[in-house]
Formats: sequence, structure tokens, C-alpha cells
Amino acid sequence: MTLLITVIAAIIASVVWYLKDKRKEYKLGTLSLIYWGASLMWLMDFVFEYAELKADYFTQPLADVFNDAVLGLCVVVIGLIAWFITLLVKDPKKVIKK
Repeated sequence: MTLLITVIAAIIASVVWYLKDKRKEYKLGTLSLIYWGASLMWLMDFVFEYAELKADYFTQPLADVFNDAVLGLCVVVIGLIAWFITLLVKDPKKVIKK
């Protein structure tokens, strides 16, 4: 579930970056890379966990699935916070300097 949520966030961020950020003003490419990096991390986690559990991986209790979903949402929020901090540091519209 964590992998699914981060991949969806990565796809959405990539599409928005490709369509809207022509002047690279909002650093949406950075947000996209944050989510793709998280997706790659969760993909490796999936591969190793599947290698260990085999078919039992797909029969997890509902509580584990819920915990994974909450973790995925936390990863998305933390990625947004990291991107926002990057925006504050780069200050593309020079709002903070004024």
C-alpha cells in the first residue's frame, strides 16, 4: 500500500511538473524526484519482503494494510514538507528577501 501511494504521488507530481512548471519557478521537478526516490525505496522493500513471504505477502491482516496506508500518507506529507522547505530556501519569487 505504501508503494502504491508513493507511486501515485510521484506520477501526479511528474505530470504537474511536465505540464505546468515551464519556468522551473516552483521546483516541481524536485518534488517529483522526492516521490520517485521514495517509490524506488518502497519497491525494493516490496521485492525483499515478497522474497521472504512469497504468497503470504498478499494475505496480510487489515491492520497491517491500514498501517502501510498511513505510512504512505506520512511519506507523501513529509515529501511535501521537504519540498516546501526547498521553496523557502530558494525563494523563487523573492518574497522572503523583501
